[in-house]
Amino acid sequence: MANLKDSVNELLAIDGALVSAIVDSNSGMVLSHAGSGIDIELAAAGNTEVMRAKLKTMHMLGLGDQIDDILITLAKQYHIIRPISKHEGLFIYLVLDKTRSNLALARRKAQDIETNIEV
Repeated sequence: MANLKDSVNELLAIDGALVSAIVDSNSGMVLSHAGSGIDIELAAAGNTEVMRAKLKTMHMLGLGDQIDDILITLAKQYHIIRPISKHEGLFIYLVLDKTRSNLALARRKAQDIETNIEV
């Protein structure tokens, strides 16, 4: 089991990673982060709204399913939002440089880290 700081540092070690964070979606607060290049507090608050909107939509549709991850593709970056399954309300936020990352490997590594996070 890895603590939050170790987890965000491990996420930042992914090829092409720019920023990683663990965010509380109940408050929009950053619990831990590593890296630079974006306003992580603003990004965490904004992506909390993305997570809430998706969960609300899934509920309204009666999907009865869970989110593995949410991928936002920009011209130069990938943004991955991954709920931490054993800690309801927390999610991983990972920003990757599109030209230096392998999306499939990054998603797999985020999944591995998510299963080992200890709060």
